[in-house]
Amino acid sequence: MPVPLPAHLPGTLAITLWDFTWYTRTGPGEPFEDLDRAFAEAADRGYNTIRVCAMPFLLFGSGLDTTRVRLGPLGGGYGRRVRWYDVRAATEIDGRAHLLALFEAARRHDFFVILSSWEYQQSPSFATERAWFDALMAVEPERRPEALADALADLIDFLAAHDGLDDRIAFTELHNEVQAGRLTDGLTGDAVLALQPRLARGVARFRERHPDRPVTVNYAEVPVGSLRGVLRDVDVAVFHPYIYGVLDELLDTFALRDRERPFPQEAARRALLRPGAPDIDAWAPPAEDAWRLTATIVGRREMYVHDWCDPVAWDAWLYDRYATHRLAMEQRLSLWIDAAADWAAAAGVPLVFGEGWIGYTPLEGTFEEGPVGASFCRRAVAEGVRVGVLGTVVCSNAAPHHPMWQDIALQRECNALLTGSPAR
Repeated sequence: MPVPLPAHLPGTLAITLWDFTWYTRTGPGEPFEDLDRAFAEAADRGYNTIRVCAMPFLLFGSGLDTTRVRLGPLGGGYGRRVRWYDVRAATEIDGRAHLLALFEAARRHDFFVILSSWEYQQSPSFATERAWFDALMAVEPERRPEALADALADLIDFLAAHDGLDDRIAFTELHNEVQAGRLTDGLTGDAVLALQPRLARGVARFRERHPDRPVTVNYAEVPVGSLRGVLRDVDVAVFHPYIYGVLDELLDTFALRDRERPFPQEAARRALLRPGAPDIDAWAPPAEDAWRLTATIVGRREMYVHDWCDPVAWDAWLYDRYATHRLAMEQRLSLWIDAAADWAAAAGVPLVFGEGWIGYTPLEGTFEEGPVGASFCRRAVAEGVRVGVLGTVVCSNAAPHHPMWQDIALQRECNALLTGSPAR
């Protein structure tokens, strides 16, 4: 039988995605310099839950000294206009002390925390040294979910030993988007199906340590062609419905994720890039930071175009073609939400959308923040309410480190719809 969620949780989880940024951007002037301010702003927008990479492997699995974790930009201006990578200031944290500070602030503001990890996707790319990344890669791929399970179990024990801060945990995910990162190393074929044995061992290991705590994994998109491979032995169904649509056309046109095709440099320059943009082969972090490109799953082409695009040209390209994708995007969103809800109902577990809607856009682009993106936020939250979702984001970009954070009215509106509370 699924492990129930803690009885003291709110009836609905209004989630803001703080990911790894709550520790990578703590320097002067950064969005998480003051955790209390970030929580207060989140509460003002109607949120009650954050979802984070708790850096579990670094803190409790790597064997590294984490009392002085040094973090900072990717180097040489690289990634400065890339969403999630636009770290402005170098910082140094005591990792475990910073984790406690997050949970203490969550308690002060009556927030709950979804524990997760992005470590096999990109978290270590923000460290100034590669020891964290090397420690992750040293774990045999077959054992990685189990190593994460042990690290998360130790992390929970640590919180419990510090004034019972584990009461802030909503539930635990072994890892973010399991089929879209280095948890799949060595596997072939459909990643959702192939991962099932590894993930099952990871969940079983967590349950040996904490049989009374809800645990799950989460999946990129809603893998409608592979739902039979989604791990059944979980306590929460978590999916990320990024629907892409017109954004997929852009990615395909400029081969941003297709390494089998050459990058169309001149076509990109004419259609998307700012004047004076260097060629892609001339744009990289300094040599001493080159390892960071291996430590993240975001490819060089996407980084380059996000860094050097003219955001007006990027948005115009999408708006020019959106009409031909609109119906399919709306249908995909509804279909995926229905499929996710059906899977959750069959498994007898609550449903959560921890990320979603259109997709990965440049930091300064406004397609996701503008009228099209806002309409998908409203539609997605309404669809979630229709299927009885336990929790959802307003949008992945609705967080302190994204420009959408300033659209307070939209967030209040969507969270009021989700929770059934009056809109402010």
